[in-house]
Amino acid sequence: MPETVTPEIVLAQLEEMLVEVIGDDLLLDGPLTMETSFDQDLQLESIEFVALSEKLLETYGEQVDFVGWLAEMQLDDIIALTVGQLVGFVAANAAASGA
Repeated sequence: MPETVTPEIVLAQLEEMLVEVIGDDLLLDGPLTMETSFDQDLQLESIEFVALSEKLLETYGEQVDFVGWLAEMQLDDIIALTVGQLVGFVAANAAASGA
């Protein structure tokens, strides 16, 4: 993982992870953006969220606790979750840990 974790790097890595989880169909609608929603745009299912959380753990380690972060949210917040929100969370926590 790079020394400096920027939102641009996280977005690119997240797109790679999502292609692994969902498949190449992800890219049919164009590149992943900060405004892309997990529910409306990607239609991510709960099992895919689990796979994504495993990939985030492998990539960033325990300092990026995706499952814990989601657990603090209300259902409506999870449904409305965007890629940009996740990128911000990952970048802030990875940077805070010195990753």
